[in-house]
Amino acid sequence: MTLRSDDPPARIPPGRPVLLCADDYAISESVSAGIEDLVAAGKLSATTALVTFPEWPVLAQRLAALRGRIAIGLHLNLTVGAPLVPMPKLAPSGELPPILDLMTRSMRGAVDADEIEAETFRQLTHFSERVGHAPDFLDGHQHVHALPGLRAGVLAGLRRFAGDRSILVRYPADTPVRIMKRRAYALKALKLSWLTMGFGPAARRAGQLVNDGFSGVSEYDSRQSFARELEAGFGASGPRHLMMCHPGHTDGVLAKRDRVTTRREQEFDALMAASGMAERLWRPDRGQLDIWRAWRA
Repeated sequence: MTLRSDDPPARIPPGRPVLLCADDYAISESVSAGIEDLVAAGKLSATTALVTFPEWPVLAQRLAALRGRIAIGLHLNLTVGAPLVPMPKLAPSGELPPILDLMTRSMRGAVDADEIEAETFRQLTHFSERVGHAPDFLDGHQHVHALPGLRAGVLAGLRRFAGDRSILVRYPADTPVRIMKRRAYALKALKLSWLTMGFGPAARRAGQLVNDGFSGVSEYDSRQSFARELEAGFGASGPRHLMMCHPGHTDGVLAKRDRVTTRREQEFDALMAASGMAERLWRPDRGQLDIWRAWRA
């Protein structure tokens, strides 16, 4: 999958509808603008937003304007920048820990569940207050919501926020058979499935809806063709399949917050150029009180 200037546009194969979600809205203005352009072009089903950065209050108004065309959700952040309020156990310095540190602490059971519950509730509430609506679904930046030592606190915070309502929660795992059929970054996808194994059943027991099928795992290598990754991600889809992507434009703010920069431009270009997506994208029906009714069927 070597990137070439003459690499042909992606041709999305026919199959089941897929919920294609652009992660990281509000990580920077440039990423957000790119996602907005893709929504206008009909290239996305959903996006999830980080609410912990200074740009959020302004970008939240722009995100609210997208709600009529896509599903919008919270991208729970526990690894970049600062939490909404001090978290003396998780972030004693005032800065959230990097993902590898958080994963290690999670596996050791060295994360305070009450702090995670409270911050999850705060971020869900902050999303709702600024957007004017509760999020349609929840996932996590770098999949933190599904880590073994954090998931109980995350689901408790979601239950505290949502009450009896059921929203979609991302399960970033898939079956080995589907992963091997897609072939794209199979080892990384298998490792992620192992790491987050059990989160889907836990979310269901908590009364939440989860996807059945997940793709979009990538090494974010700018030398590789995202068009080919995109085609692979739509393959071997599950009955309620969710695929993540990370498109957008780059700027200095993004470079300070995330290692994925140039690759976002490539994802943006490949999504814009792809053919066959209109027939494969699942889209929320805002005419229904429960936008996930068709998803459950």
